[in-house]
Amino acid sequence: MSKFTIAIAFCIGTLFGFGLLVSGMTEPGNVQGFLDLAGAWRPQLLAVLGSAVVVAGLFYAWARKRAAPLAARSFHWPARNDIDTRLIVGSALFGIGWALAGYCPGPALTALGTLSTEAWVFVPAMAAGAWLAQRLR
Repeated sequence: MSKFTIAIAFCIGTLFGFGLLVSGMTEPGNVQGFLDLAGAWRPQLLAVLGSAVVVAGLFYAWARKRAAPLAARSFHWPARNDIDTRLIVGSALFGIGWALAGYCPGPALTALGTLSTEAWVFVPAMAAGAWLAQRLR
């Protein structure tokens, strides 16, 4: 991996992490409130999710028109588009974990920088779960 690629990845990751902090996605209570449709629902994260979908959609459309990315020789598009049991079970586990913990991987890693005790417990547990999933595969 070139230094240019690493620099681009660092800048994009920093911008993403800053966006997560500013939007409140690193606060488990905000996320759990957003997911609590039957209780004290907090719809503010709809703006965060909606803007993320719009930005990703625009960049995806732009990328699909290019022959290669800016910092690599070729794109690595997903080869599969089927829905199988592993995808459904994995998605359900992800959603349940997100609802219970209030974290998904990106915000959890970002929250490490805030010295959040919850994040420092969640991230090692998440890594252990990922390791276990690979071992069971």
